Amino acid sequence: MKKNGVTEFENKRWKENDQVLVFRHIEALDMIKRGEKVLDIGCGDGLLLGALQKKGVSVSGVDISEEGVKKCCEKGFGASMLDISTEMLPFSDKTFDTVIMLDILEHIYSPETLLKEAIRVSRQSIVISVPNFSSLPARLQVLFGKVPENNRPNKGHIFWFTYPILLKILKQNNLKVEKMSCNTFWEKKFFIGKIMKKLCRWFPTLFALSFVVKANIE
Repeated sequence: MKKNGVTEFENKRWKENDQVLVFRHIEALDMIKRGEKVLDIGCGDGLLLGALQKKGVSVSGVDISEEGVKKCCEKGFGASMLDISTEMLPFSDKTFDTVIMLDILEHIYSPETLLKEAIRVSRQSIVISVPNFSSLPARLQVLFGKVPENNRPNKGHIFWFTYPILLKILKQNNLKVEKMSCNTFWEKKFFIGKIMKKLCRWFPTLFALSFVVKANIE
């Protein structure tokens, strides 16, 4: 595979860092059932693959990063290198029960193309997470002349998702939302955390920091 800017960016990320379980991983784990066959697109260092395997899930992964795939293989997971922005998934139709893409779609120019590929190789559902680029903190940062965190170069984000855009792309690809979770700011603070979680559910466009969705293939 010819290395490009994205490859170098991801190689540097996985060479220098390891993942820790955060909101998107925890929610995705809850959405996957024991005994399923799952593909993790953008598997990175294999953190989610390991957690799923412990749950009794059959796992495979693909990632653009040589460093990430190397870490996966060292942990004993089946993972292979693939440039998901230009290459088709090397699997037959309906190979997996569920395909996972956590914080992946915002990193490529044509997320719908990858989504269609994920749908092709899945029998049942898709689990995705994306950050909310129109959250209240992002709007306030713009108001005060700052670049929002999700828009900074070190994030590697290309496509900007909002709540309406996410719902639109799912609907256009005949995906029916089974479950959607969102996280918000101050949600772990005493008392106000309960209020923020309610606001996140009622007004996700403004109060959600990110979304995790399980959508079924119709």
